[in-house]
Amino acid sequence: MLAPDPVAFANTLLTWYERHHRALPWRETRDPYAIWLSEIILQQTRVSQGLPYYLDFIAAYPTVQDLAAAPPDEVLRHWQGLGYYSRARNMHQTAKYITVECHGIFPNTYKGLLQLKGIGPYTAAAIASFAFKEKVAVVDGNVYRVLARVFGLAEDTASPTGKKAFQLLADSLISVDQPDTYNQAIMEFGAIQCTPNMPDCLFCPLQQGCYAFQHGLVQVLPHKTKAKASRTRYFHYLVFKHEQTYYLKKRTESDVWQGLYDFYLLPNDTEPALAIEIIKQELAGFHPPLDYTIIIEPHKTYKRILSHQKILAKFYLIPLKSRLSDEVLQNMGLAAYSYEEIEQLPKAVLISDYLQDAIKK
Repeated sequence: MLAPDPVAFANTLLTWYERHHRALPWRETRDPYAIWLSEIILQQTRVSQGLPYYLDFIAAYPTVQDLAAAPPDEVLRHWQGLGYYSRARNMHQTAKYITVECHGIFPNTYKGLLQLKGIGPYTAAAIASFAFKEKVAVVDGNVYRVLARVFGLAEDTASPTGKKAFQLLADSLISVDQPDTYNQAIMEFGAIQCTPNMPDCLFCPLQQGCYAFQHGLVQVLPHKTKAKASRTRYFHYLVFKHEQTYYLKKRTESDVWQGLYDFYLLPNDTEPALAIEIIKQELAGFHPPLDYTIIIEPHKTYKRILSHQKILAKFYLIPLKSRLSDEVLQNMGLAAYSYEEIEQLPKAVLISDYLQDAIKK
């Protein structure tokens, strides 16, 4: 059975979309700011997870100028829990650029949008088509899957050759009159009909022309090179606490959670069995010496799985008899915060989880 011709394919998706699409707020506007915000939030994020963040950001920052004027820590605090924090940092920088250099006006073409920090081909195509009805096809994971299955495209979606082949096919299929709705339709079709593991092939309107369905390849296509194996990292935090004050530092190094706040972290990924001896050595090197009597070892490990690494974190509570000296604070990059102040800081989820557990005790 042959795959559908381009016009029939597009019309089928448009008809399906009209009946089955989800009502989402960014689909009810042509404001490029709102559309851009939704696309950045939804990168590497499911709609169900991203929607509350989108609504929060729109409420906190109704315009690109509002976002540009916000303090960086405040923006990261709103982003907390979404992960891939470079998205938030790039988004904030781009908001400033648009506000100052573009006088608050978004570029209205695909090529112009590509010049903005944090905007790649997919995001530029999405904004250009949704906000300005430019005829440029989006290609994301959902689109790869639909095109690979329906048209039998076997190229590796992670390879440059494969990406080019899929983009050429996508460009040849996009509706001339309704590029915006077509792009929404094919992505939505991949999200709720032609899903990765359990596609609804029985009631699929493209079933008769679907190469993968006709050849028993639904679970095979699309082809994608496996991601590299994730590594395990051991984080050992020293939680210095004096009365109701905790000492935290801002992560400035180019690593996970850059720009977020956490506790004093041992400098290397230390195997758990060696941790306590290394901690004692670390504490002995503080100048002036710390005024403490005990290291309370943790009974719980906090786990966070990221894209290419798994982090196992332990928190060693060190109650202090007196506050840390200014010299120690400066040398270690630490600052004192109350629990209420920490609540307002941007921080990784496992830091929040630890603090909630600690407060309960």
